[in-house]
Order: sequence, then C-alpha cells, then structure tokens
Amino acid sequence: MKIMIVGASRGLGRALTDGLLHDGHAVIGVSRQRPADLDIADGTQLQWIAADMADPAEAVARIARAAPDDLDAVIYNLGVWEEKAFSDDYAFLDDSDEAIVDMVNINITATILLLKRLVPRLLNSRKPQLILTGSTSGLRQSGRPEVTFSASKFALNGIADALRESFRAQDLAVTALQLGYLNTYDGLSVPLAQAAERGEGELIPVHDVVAVVRMLLSLSNVCFVRELVMPAIRDERF
Repeated sequence: MKIMIVGASRGLGRALTDGLLHDGHAVIGVSRQRPADLDIADGTQLQWIAADMADPAEAVARIARAAPDDLDAVIYNLGVWEEKAFSDDYAFLDDSDEAIVDMVNINITATILLLKRLVPRLLNSRKPQLILTGSTSGLRQSGRPEVTFSASKFALNGIADALRESFRAQDLAVTALQLGYLNTYDGLSVPLAQAAERGEGELIPVHDVVAVVRMLLSLSNVCFVRELVMPAIRDERF
C-alpha cells in the first residue's frame, strides 16, 4: 500500500512510520523536517515532504506538489496543544490570542485544506482509507479543561463525519481514533512489555496504536471502523 503519514517525525507518527515501513508499505512522511536518525533498509520505499503547517496555505501547496497522484491511505496524525496543557498550570485565560490562532490554523485550517487536496488522490485507490488521529479530549464530557485543543479535536470529529457522507458512494473509509494519553517516550524498538510499564497503566504504548492501525489497513473494502475510543485502562475519565 502507498500510505501518507502527516505528522510523521516524532512520537506516534514516528512509530507508525517505522512500523508500516517494516511491513513493506510505501510511506510518504510529512513533517517540518525529516528526522536525522531514520535508519532505512535497502529497498525500503520512503518519501519525505518537509512542510510547516503553521503556514497552512504554503504547507498545503508544498505537499500537494510533492505527493504522489495515487494514495491508498492517509493517516492524519497532526495536532498541537497549549504550552501548559495537561498540567496543573494550564489556564485558558492565560493563553495568548496569537497562540490560539496558531493552534486553530495548524489543527483545523491546515487539516481541511490538505484533505481537500488529498482525498481525490485517495479515491483512485481500490480501497481508500483515511485515519484521523483524534483524542479523548475531543469527546463529550472528556473531563479536560484545555479549550482550544479540545475544540480542535471536536472539529476533527466533524470533519470525519462530513467526509464520510461526502464520499460514501466512492467507498472512502474514514476512521477517527480517539486516543488517550500516550507513552511517546518509548518507540517500537523498546519491547512492548517494557513500554507498558511506563505510567503505571495510565499511558498507552505507541505499539498498541500501531497494532490497531495495522488492523484497520487489513480490513476488506466492504467494512470500516467508524470510531475507536482507546483510553489507557487506568484513565479514570473512561
């Protein structure tokens, strides 16, 4: 399969890149810059597109020029949050207007503009798939106070719902992954059992998300997973 991963350089995106390359897929990674430590085996099919979503129009134009004409799947794994998000120091009234605008541009505006360019390329596939990395913060009664981040993840759910209806007749499968807190410290090179120990049951190893994405990509073209909520087992909000 030919798979584009947006937000591919770090954390979950890097784990997805490493895992799907290992599986033999052709991967097009998108991030501000290509990681310096990528270890690519001979015969691995990897293309990298450098683009900064903080400037949505320029980034989208750059990606559209460099992306292949045909894609089988897009994994949209991009999202930024407030400087003090997920800490006791977070306070909405302390967020600058400029920071809020930047978050909306990266998390919402860039997403819509880029998907407008990429969906036609997906529709050339026999089994077109779009996987959007959401968050449990974007669910109703999530128990989180981060206003702009939560709003952007709510928006991602709306984007997913609308795209399903717009392209249902073209068999576009759109999945929203609502992920809880992730262990992004331990990549796939760390054994799963060891990665699962970090956070004492409150952090999800990226290995588990990669396993879910592999499952989604392996489904037939007559079904799809509409939404998957995946919190850590000791996340008391869920």
